[in-house]
Amino acid sequence: MLAAGSDMAAPSTALRQRRTAAAADGPPEAPERAVAGKPGSEAGLPPGTFWLTRIVLLRSIALLYFVAFLVAYHQNKQLIGEKGLLPCKLYLQNVKRYFKGKIDLDALSYAPTIIWFLDWSDMDSTLDYLSLFGLATSAFVLITGCANMVLMSILWVLYLSLVNVGQIWYSFGWESQLLETGFLGIFLCPLWTLSRLPQRTPPSSIVVWAFRWLIFRIMLGAGLIKIRGDRCWQELTCMDYHYETQPVPNPIAYFMHRSPWWFHRFETLVNHFIELVVPFFLFLGRRMCIVHGLLQILFQVLLIISGNLSFLNWLTMVPSIACFDDVSLGFLFSSRVKEHVVQMQSKEAAREQLPLGCYIRKVVNISFGLLIAYLSIPVVLNLLNSRQVMNTSFNPLRIVNTYGAFGSITKERTEVILQGTSSLDPNDPAAVWEEFDFKCKPGNLKRGPCFISPYHYRLDWLMWFAAFQTYEQNEWIIHLAGKLLAQEEETLSLMAMNPFAGKAPPRWIRGEHFKYKFSQPGGKHASEGKWWIRKRLGPYFPPVNLKGLKKFYEDRNWPYPMRD
Repeated sequence: MLAAGSDMAAPSTALRQRRTAAAADGPPEAPERAVAGKPGSEAGLPPGTFWLTRIVLLRSIALLYFVAFLVAYHQNKQLIGEKGLLPCKLYLQNVKRYFKGKIDLDALSYAPTIIWFLDWSDMDSTLDYLSLFGLATSAFVLITGCANMVLMSILWVLYLSLVNVGQIWYSFGWESQLLETGFLGIFLCPLWTLSRLPQRTPPSSIVVWAFRWLIFRIMLGAGLIKIRGDRCWQELTCMDYHYETQPVPNPIAYFMHRSPWWFHRFETLVNHFIELVVPFFLFLGRRMCIVHGLLQILFQVLLIISGNLSFLNWLTMVPSIACFDDVSLGFLFSSRVKEHVVQMQSKEAAREQLPLGCYIRKVVNISFGLLIAYLSIPVVLNLLNSRQVMNTSFNPLRIVNTYGAFGSITKERTEVILQGTSSLDPNDPAAVWEEFDFKCKPGNLKRGPCFISPYHYRLDWLMWFAAFQTYEQNEWIIHLAGKLLAQEEETLSLMAMNPFAGKAPPRWIRGEHFKYKFSQPGGKHASEGKWWIRKRLGPYFPPVNLKGLKKFYEDRNWPYPMRD
């Protein structure tokens, strides 16, 4: 075979003669493929470079930061502000007290946040300033595509500071995932230069592979936690329930829930393929790496269409962008930009001696790679462990984390419905109880599911968890009831509908527990305009009034709600 291959590789005498004759007439005209290789076209971009990829990555990270800071600006005061449901000032005071009144390395390691060093006298303004600074910085990077290590570090520190005082409101996997993604983004950039295409600073292959390592862990972790978790993932029945019982369904989920049983089985098999098989495409060469990126992005788009999972799916698309080199992403850029990249790449190749800064940069990148490898050890051990945990950080800065989603699927949807009455006696059978509606979670049977992704209503999400726990496990819900009794304007801004607007405040608030199901499209309830049908399960918490809650508030050092 080798001999035959050598014979085939050597041109015949006749062929050599034809080439000589053609050369005598002048050089042959380059075929179309070669013409496309001129600077300014996709073919002129050398494969395996990531100048354009960096621009797309940085803008994508900035977009997710922008959304996260926007959510923080709109909701932090109500959730963790001075009069929030879980005030962050009280949280920091408790941490400080635990560490004997000192703000030392132990306290900083337990709750890494710059708020330790800021003014606590007006915590609402402090939270607003952090969010606005983050919004402005991320908007700059998003619009211009320009970033340096300083700007990306600022975004990371700002969001880290909010996450570490956010308590239960910021306790979900996408917060750590954004911080890890943002940390990787720091090392994509030059130290000071603000340019979309900074001279002598090509994106490091180490950083590119760090992004690929992130998406590998995200997807494989999600796949393994399912196989090791709920049996319905093995029996291929989880999608029979998911659309109806997910935290915040959207209108598409209403119809997807009624898909035939075989389609739900097919969906589950596709999910296992994408999460357990496709991640290994990353290590099978450039083309398979691109296939991996395409499949993962398509998968996340499908998840976005069928549910409101905060900015999680948008964020998961970001590291997949690192699967595409400049050739793959060239169609997103003008010919002038691509020509500039080719010229820069030619100068880099022709440079005989690198300046000192480039060697320093190489040392930084290698150190970064070693740090990621070291911090990945417990993460890899967790992936290999049959008792795998998901969405966990093994370091206080959340640089390398474990991930996973829907390791177990709830088979029934339950909701906590908050109701208020102006009756003097809450036990009076004639008392009229009126319901508060949240922004997006199910409540009013005739209100359809909403589209909000990538935006996120943190209170609505936590109400989903509270519904299959008890109010003793979620004391903040009693705090919420007190604020509704006082009709505090900031808290009411988290609600979609206040039945006591323009009227006297309610005297009592109670929580009722209901089982919810989608109505049948085209059925009796749907014809009445109902998206949901429900059945009362019983009380979630008993009727409470402001006077009766006073000691409850004092024991927890919560500010007593005052009527505005």
